[in-house]
Amino acid sequence: MAAGSAPRAEAVVAGHICLDVIPRIEERRQSLEQYLVPGKLNAVGPALSQPGGTVPNTGLALHLLGIRTKLIGKIGRDLFGAEIVQTFRRLGGELADGLIVSPDEHTSYTLVINPPNVDRIFFHCTGANDTFTADDVREDELAGARLFHFGYPPLMRRMYEDGGRELARLLAKAKRLGLTVSLDMARPDPESPAGRADWRAILAAALLHVDLFLPSFEEILYMLRPDVYRELAREEGTEDLLRRADGPLLAELAEELIRMGAAAAAIKLGHYGLYLRTTADPARMKAMGACAPSGALLDNWLDRELLAPCFAVEEKGTTGAGDATIAGFLAAVLKGLAVEEAMRAAVAAGACRVERPDPVGGIPSWDGLMKRIGAGWARRGAGMPLPGWRYDERGQIWEGPGKADRMRS
Repeated sequence: MAAGSAPRAEAVVAGHICLDVIPRIEERRQSLEQYLVPGKLNAVGPALSQPGGTVPNTGLALHLLGIRTKLIGKIGRDLFGAEIVQTFRRLGGELADGLIVSPDEHTSYTLVINPPNVDRIFFHCTGANDTFTADDVREDELAGARLFHFGYPPLMRRMYEDGGRELARLLAKAKRLGLTVSLDMARPDPESPAGRADWRAILAAALLHVDLFLPSFEEILYMLRPDVYRELAREEGTEDLLRRADGPLLAELAEELIRMGAAAAAIKLGHYGLYLRTTADPARMKAMGACAPSGALLDNWLDRELLAPCFAVEEKGTTGAGDATIAGFLAAVLKGLAVEEAMRAAVAAGACRVERPDPVGGIPSWDGLMKRIGAGWARRGAGMPLPGWRYDERGQIWEGPGKADRMRS
């Protein structure tokens, strides 16, 4: 390394980037539907404008947790793009260096309707994300890194067109260079071209090159079980289906993802926490790339089924909570920690995020996060049916049935 040059990034985070515009909405005793009455004027406070999407939400959270992180996303040469660049430079002079500025495209933006104690809804323009391709991540940008994380391909047209060919090509490039590869999703609008894509086929191609797959429950249910998703949404009268998640359904979805090629499938469960299923194949775990566990740590990660409940906090906004959860998990993986510690770090980072209304607010340093966990931070409890599971009081984590128990059942 040349004298005075910056150290190489440990993690490269690429994918979807936008500007989130978030009006402040005071707490009221009314449902989300009552906010969205045609012709009704809703009084709101000042709007926050913050970079959103995987690149800022997960990437900046990793940076704040102390991981050297390179951010790669595509924006337009416009006011929204300039605000993203300015925010990145304010948080770290080098953080904007990987942004691709396209003079002929518009920066993606999202209007986030995020009332207190109500799950948020989004009005989203995909913008320059739609032309992002595998060639936008150069091999020299990956050199020296140990982890490559990519997020939100359902909001990036070239990533899901042609059966996800560009997505598979990008992930294969990172895997070929020896990085541990992780992938996050987003739930597409069912009426959009992304919503009509064959996501089972896209995942079958992509997960051959993915070590850590981290979708939400609704996202992966929509992609792998669209008929079940539609039926549950009809029964519930909403697409917020978390209360229909349970141990057997989570195991069924995760084990299919493992069969598709992932070494570990972590499914985000909102206020219920984070579910994880890992491969039972030592060879697949050892092939995880630069962050692969070894020795006693390999045994610790093999054939595990865990659920980490959320930590108790006063919620101020849920935007970016899943991305922060991923950041906590990936930071622990980069640090070579046990699987239980990775799960705790994940839900702790997510909990810190929801204490602030802005997407990356509240994320502490890694030492600050560990100190808060170690100070006896209360959990919310599992909150979902987990037949046959046991609760580890020391780790405050639910453990699923062992492999032998699953085979007997």
